[in-house]
Amino acid sequence: MQAAKNAAEAVKEKAANIGASAKAGMEKSKAVAQEKTDKMTAHTQMEKEMAEEKKNKRMAEAEYHKQEAKESNAAARRATSAPGGHPMYSTGGTDNPTGATEVPAGRVTEGTVESRPMGVGTGTGGTTVHKTRVE
Repeated sequence: MQAAKNAAEAVKEKAANIGASAKAGMEKSKAVAQEKTDKMTAHTQMEKEMAEEKKNKRMAEAEYHKQEAKESNAAARRATSAPGGHPMYSTGGTDNPTGATEVPAGRVTEGTVESRPMGVGTGTGGTTVHKTRVE
């Protein structure tokens, strides 16, 4: 049973890594296209050099985010495949840079926020009111 779980986790990690690589590839392609546009509209050599520097910076950031995602995916796999480990949470240790006691160990997507059921984790002890009508 554990071997099947580990295999499934490996597949999930691989799929998440492929997604991170694809996203990084798209970001790099956008950077190249933007650089070409900037170079075509540039009037001076300095503007052309700035466009190339901007492209290099964006490409480096895309690669950094890809590597960060791969590390996060590996940490999530380790947390779920550990004996007695909970599939959603790790308990600190080396995978927890903040030192908090519980940190979500699932896939992290930059630009998103954690979601919980209403009234859970609000710190008030009660429930929260959710406004369902948008005006």
